Parts: sequence; C-alpha cells; structure tokens
Amino acid sequence: MTATTTDTGKPGTAFTPAQLVPNALLRTKDVCAVTGMARPTLYEAMAKGLWPRPIKLGEKSSAWPASEVNAMLAARVRGASVDEMKALVVALTDARQHCA
Repeated sequence: MTATTTDTGKPGTAFTPAQLVPNALLRTKDVCAVTGMARPTLYEAMAKGLWPRPIKLGEKSSAWPASEVNAMLAARVRGASVDEMKALVVALTDARQHCA
C-alpha cells in the first residue's frame, strides 16, 4: 500500500487502494502490510490451508483480491476456528470460478 490519496487528490493516508478500488488486486507486500503478517508467515498459512493462494497475474507476479483479504481478516477478528478458516479458504477459492 505504497500510494494513498485523500479525497482532495493530494498524497496522504485517508484511502487505501482496496478502498479506492473494491476489486483491487493486492500484491504480497500490501497483504503483509494489511494483515500484519510477515511474508514467511503468509506463505506458511497458505501451505496449511489457512490463507488462499494468490492469483497468478503473469509468470513472476501474483496478487490476492482485496475482497478475499477483507473476508479473511473479518474471520480472524470474529475469532474463527482453524476449521472455519480452512472452510473459508476453500469457499473463496471456489468462488473464483464464478467471477464474471
């Protein structure tokens, strides 16, 4: 989340990219900044099925939909169990097939 702007269009901290574009794709550094997880922790969570894998944008780039990141954070805040987090990861990943 390197670039933020205010409603006046001047640099500031009022809006994040996910707020400006609800369907934004967030790169690894942005996801880490939003979640507070370090990169290795994020990839460990993916390996355990506790975080969705990113969408491939190209050969060497990938990102997560902001909506998925927000859903995962909301589940953490409400205290979802490990099984609930895994089920959410499956549901979010399956929902990608139905995006228009």
